Amino acid sequence: MTRAVATASPEASLKSVAWSLDYNNVSALPVVDTRHHPIGIISEADLLRRQTGLPDTEGRDQLRKAASVDRHTMDARTAGDLMSTPVLTARPEWGIVETARFLHEQGVKRLPVIDETGTLVGIVSRSDLLRPMLRHDDAIRDEIIDEVLGRTLRMTPGGVTVAVQEGIVTLSGGVEEHSSISIIEHLCLSVDGVVSVDQSLEYAVDDLAPGLDPARDTGDR
Repeated sequence: MTRAVATASPEASLKSVAWSLDYNNVSALPVVDTRHHPIGIISEADLLRRQTGLPDTEGRDQLRKAASVDRHTMDARTAGDLMSTPVLTARPEWGIVETARFLHEQGVKRLPVIDETGTLVGIVSRSDLLRPMLRHDDAIRDEIIDEVLGRTLRMTPGGVTVAVQEGIVTLSGGVEEHSSISIIEHLCLSVDGVVSVDQSLEYAVDDLAPGLDPARDTGDR
């Protein structure tokens, strides 16, 4: 998420909102109360919707434009008048998948992030969620080798070979216990930028209970 968030007060004029959007190079501002709690969102689209509903300076298409925008929008003078409510929010502990799913389900482009007191602490947008996809393959590979296999699982270097191409992780080599394979896959999938994991790992000891080894289960269902 972005922690330095440009905001507007409910009393802010629409012109000051437009200036803030342009100055901060953002497409929307959370509207916050005196406790810094988000109470709405005002966006470029809101301003444009109001602007297109106002009469043309030369009097052209006045009736068509006025009919396309409701009276409340046309009479708006402040951010509080024009903001969209209720405001949907996210929490700092949400993961990328959970946040992306919520954005998609709600059909919104951004979410103010609030702490347990309801105070604004950041904002997350669709572009923020795409950033992990921009990680270089070498950075992903290094994190898997150093953090996942080395620091977290304390595995012997060289036992598992890691290759990454376009975010797709390929694991080969061998491990001691069969049960560790699914753990390695799960941890690799949690690394930012990983799209999927393919593995052909062998194991020395089958520590899974009978019937829980899908690689050896060839019976009909």
